[in-house]
Amino acid sequence: MTKLAATSEKRDPLVEEFLRYLSNERNASARTLKAYRQALADFRAENKTSWKKCTANDFRDYLFALMKCGQARSYVRLQFSALRTFYQFLAARKKLQRNPVREVQLPKLEKKLPLVLTRHQVEELIAAPLKVDKNRAAPGWMPLRDVAIMELFYSSGLRLSELAALDVADLDPYTESARVFGKGRKERVCPVGLPALEAIQRYRAAANVHAGPLFINKARKRMSVRSIWLVLKRYVRHTSIPISISPHKLRHSFATHLLDRGADLRSVQALLGHASLSTTQIYTHVTVERLKKAYADAHPRA
Repeated sequence: MTKLAATSEKRDPLVEEFLRYLSNERNASARTLKAYRQALADFRAENKTSWKKCTANDFRDYLFALMKCGQARSYVRLQFSALRTFYQFLAARKKLQRNPVREVQLPKLEKKLPLVLTRHQVEELIAAPLKVDKNRAAPGWMPLRDVAIMELFYSSGLRLSELAALDVADLDPYTESARVFGKGRKERVCPVGLPALEAIQRYRAAANVHAGPLFINKARKRMSVRSIWLVLKRYVRHTSIPISISPHKLRHSFATHLLDRGADLRSVQALLGHASLSTTQIYTHVTVERLKKAYADAHPRA
């Protein structure tokens, strides 16, 4: 089954109304709107029945078709998340009697534990920008910026999009915190450690950044999400870290290291900005696995 471009057909008025609702009333991100539009277009490409006349069997057939062609369970659940939310909207606004998508039982997600870095690996990665650029005659302020980016990722467990959106005004060095807008534009305050604050101050002084976007590029414009991701990708090649690195792995490492050192799950949930505790609980499994390994390596009767 191939994805069809959402723009290949005439725009559906109900879908457009639904997407406006998500954007205006639920503060959905552009990424979510794009994913939901595509999911609804994919279903419509397989089933031409009117939205109001679709039955649970129509959605079961669609589920079977997705699974038969080998789609990942995470992709399947994303498709049905869009459909379920769309029908909740229709039920509320268009007075549908029931939501047929709710009657479809979805496959459970495969349980994959997130890969995390050790504390030594994190320190090696953070040190890489200055190590790589130390032999340059005039390295400038960009290595300092890259150190500040990685320090802040690990210090506060921010999502990539959250870090990219930070302005200078969002950082408060006096309370050692940052104001962050997460998914759905939900605001939270994240503590920022002293090493990260010092790294940011060194970068700002060198780059003469006093207002506007916190992290800027050579053109003095806000760094894009992709540019920040490429910063990490560039420097990991100069470390001994054997796994690929993404900003989310630093977020995973932040959460796991907190739990390893005794932080409670509710606090980590608040720091990460998770709406549900079940999302945070995966890190407890990581910690248990690390404890088991430590036990197996060290206990004489393991």
